[in-house]
Amino acid sequence: MFIKDLQARQTNVDVEGEVLELSDVREFSKFGKQGKVASAIIKDGTGKVKLSLWNEQIEKVKVGDKVKIANGYVSEFQGELQLTTGKFGSMEIMGEGDAQETAPEPSSEPTPTAKEPTTPEPVSEPTQTAEEPAPETPEPVPKTDSEPAEEKKQPVSESLDVEEEDLS
Repeated sequence: MFIKDLQARQTNVDVEGEVLELSDVREFSKFGKQGKVASAIIKDGTGKVKLSLWNEQIEKVKVGDKVKIANGYVSEFQGELQLTTGKFGSMEIMGEGDAQETAPEPSSEPTPTAKEPTTPEPVSEPTQTAEEPAPETPEPVPKTDSEPAEEKKQPVSESLDVEEEDLS
């Protein structure tokens, strides 16, 4: 995807760009935790966008680096688009032949696994293992003398053809 194609509230964004400038690092406290944030401006052949860098990402990026954002998120603040790795994305720094990847910010929510193409598994009957308990089937309740015996009901179509019997 190209920077010119980014839109606010867009998710699952994959973008590459060159770091043009870095802002000063700002420290913050949120929910009792300390953190650092900085902004970078990145560009590709189609445009520029502000990239938010969090904590350990800040020290890994320098002006002139080529960065690759995978599964990023685009937000908008005061009319300006901002790109970030968010909870589920990652940032890779492209260097001379080697790349290092920064993990997304830790959160209390589970992170999804990498999206890999999968082939559907063949459908088979479920099997029980020793770890899985057998499904419980209700046992029939024994009848007591105080309960009336159930009458067998016949479907309406059958009962029309049957003659009445004298039960006395």
